[in-house]
Amino acid sequence: MAKKHIRIIHKPSGLKLAEGPLGWGITPFEGNLYISRKYLLTDGFKVNFIPGLCSYKFLYVWLDLHLGSGQKVKNIGWKYWLPNPLFPFIWYRVGLPRSHPELLLEEFQGP
Repeated sequence: MAKKHIRIIHKPSGLKLAEGPLGWGITPFEGNLYISRKYLLTDGFKVNFIPGLCSYKFLYVWLDLHLGSGQKVKNIGWKYWLPNPLFPFIWYRVGLPRSHPELLLEEFQGP
């Protein structure tokens, strides 16, 4: 049976950010996507050291996306560096919002 996959593209630059199966590889949770390192297609996500706190998922830092052109998209994602142990699917993964205006999400049936 074919599994549902997702591809995430930065629309303005056309850069493919991630692609993989929905589920443990790329986990949808609360309107966001948490991406396992295995399915990231860029190393452009850089920690900007602006901290954040979620009352039940705990501590995170914001990520900027550095593009090859020298441009930077600030605070496009985040990573939990002190995550709640009850949510292993967010541990140390890049988190991206499904609704970000610069992101294009394509869902398709994979192998």
